[in-house]
Amino acid sequence: MKALTMKDVDMKGKRVVMRVDVNVPIHDGVITSDKRIRAVLPTIKMALEAGAGVVLLAHLGRPTEGLFEEKFSLRPVAAHMAELLGQPVEFCADPLNGVECQPGQVVLCENVRFFKGEKKNNEELAATYAAMGDIYVMDAFGAAHRAQASTEGALRKAGTAVAGPLMFAEMEAATRLLDEPQRPLYAIIGGSKVSTKLTVLDNLLNIVDGLIVGGGIANTFLEAAGYNMGASLVEKDLIPEAKRMIEKAKERGVALPLPTDVVVAPSFERAGEAVTKPVSELTAEDCAFDIGEATAAEYAKLLAEAKTIVWNGPVGAFEVVPFDKGSRALADILAGCEAYTLVCGGDTVAAVEAFGVADKMGYLSTGGGAFLEVLEGKTLPAVAALADCAK
Repeated sequence: MKALTMKDVDMKGKRVVMRVDVNVPIHDGVITSDKRIRAVLPTIKMALEAGAGVVLLAHLGRPTEGLFEEKFSLRPVAAHMAELLGQPVEFCADPLNGVECQPGQVVLCENVRFFKGEKKNNEELAATYAAMGDIYVMDAFGAAHRAQASTEGALRKAGTAVAGPLMFAEMEAATRLLDEPQRPLYAIIGGSKVSTKLTVLDNLLNIVDGLIVGGGIANTFLEAAGYNMGASLVEKDLIPEAKRMIEKAKERGVALPLPTDVVVAPSFERAGEAVTKPVSELTAEDCAFDIGEATAAEYAKLLAEAKTIVWNGPVGAFEVVPFDKGSRALADILAGCEAYTLVCGGDTVAAVEAFGVADKMGYLSTGGGAFLEVLEGKTLPAVAALADCAK
């Protein structure tokens, strides 16, 4: 994946427009997690130290396009960013009518999703964004899979377009995983439904040496393998697809281990009644919420031989005890192994952070939906645009 970076251009005295990801949770005007704001500070500082002025473009939430909604305004983000950055961050409520920004200054523009044409990648709007500065920096990997005016469109309209350090790191991680992996390569894919990750699973079977499925996805695969999963979440209509992928794994020589024991309870609300059972002994009332210890031990043996591991999706309902044990066990396995470990997806990153092992992972991806599309084998619109601009 080729792209120019901020190190490849002269930013002194220039105005740099950055598409960043500061889509943070805000409750009653208060930012409850500033992780994404902190993540982009080094990119901003890099431009400032090079002598540039910085104009920031970003989105927040999912407002109705063309309508201003106070709860989705980026004004609180500008104030918080100023505190973290240690200098003023001006807020521009109407950037389409011009943005004032001198070298050394930082300006955060209002939510790009307030402006008509953003989602449809309107050429005129994209050109307006590109014309706000001399250099356009794409550093919002979490939005790189959307061909929108501030992501893909503006890159193609800009005179000079480059990847920011966060964006480039994600692209390098994807290359290391898909194009240049050290083998054996294992993927762990959890989640509640096969339907949301069907193309991911199918594509990974063409690439990996081993595939571990967890959560509700594993329930559907177990039912496809002939087990009665009782009251567990199972997508009955996707059992034929699960059977097809089990056969595909056999044909390609891909290890596809399924849980041998699971943690069950009558319902999520009755977690206190949870017990561990072999998958062959579930009753009609049993609902599986996690993998058991025997399964985790078996996965540990398989993953011990891996050189590269990608993990997307917890293997159980990790937010509630005792359904966190399976995901916790996997996190410990990855933390202690010698393989290059890539963790992607908001829930999975949250899990390894909650378990205190985030710093022991090889790479934590900031882009949930974007990295999923990478795992599907797709070329992201913004990545394609950056590659074309690099030519």
